[in-house]
This record gives sequence, structure tokens and C-alpha cells, in this order.
Amino acid sequence: QRILRLAEMCRRLETEEEKVLPFYPSSLAEGELQDARRALEETPVEPLARAVQDYVGLERFWQRFNKAKLEEKVLDQIRNALANRNQHLRELLQQYLAGVSLSRKVLKD
Repeated sequence: QRILRLAEMCRRLETEEEKVLPFYPSSLAEGELQDARRALEETPVEPLARAVQDYVGLERFWQRFNKAKLEEKVLDQIRNALANRNQHLRELLQQYLAGVSLSRKVLKD
């Protein structure tokens, strides 16, 4: 119940794009999608499969959770790339400033 309440609260904070297209498109082929749908519609025989079916309602939660984790990883990679670029630009600036100060000393002499 707590997770469902949190999901409702999070729903209010979603952007319009997330409300309309909350997940990435599937990478499965049409035949694979049909097989997956058929498997979901069948009544499970094994006890573990029946127990898992009780938690199908949390599937959207896990999809959102995984999407958030993927986006977090992407943002980490972008942040690292920007940090590397920033460091490179700082080094170039230091080289430039060192060259400017050297040329001033040469002009004074």
C-alpha cells in the first residue's frame, strides 16, 4: 500500500511526456512480442510462477524504476565526460596564460 501511495505521489510530478510515453519502445520483434503476450495470458502451473503473478501490479513500478536507473547511468556518463572536457579546457587555459605571461616578460626586456 505504501508503494502504491508513493507511485500516486510520483505520478503528479511526471512531465507530460512521461505521462504519454512513460517507457522506451520495446526492442522485441513482433513475433517475440506475441509470444510474450501469450505467455502472460496463460495460467501458470508452477507454484513460483503463480506467486510471481500476484506481483504483476508492480510491473509498472519496476519499469519506472529501471528507466530511472538507466537515466541516472546516462547522466553519470555525461557528467564524467563534461568533467573531463572541463579539465582539458582548464589545462589549455593555463597553457595560454603561461604563454601570455612569458611574452610580456620578453616584451619588457
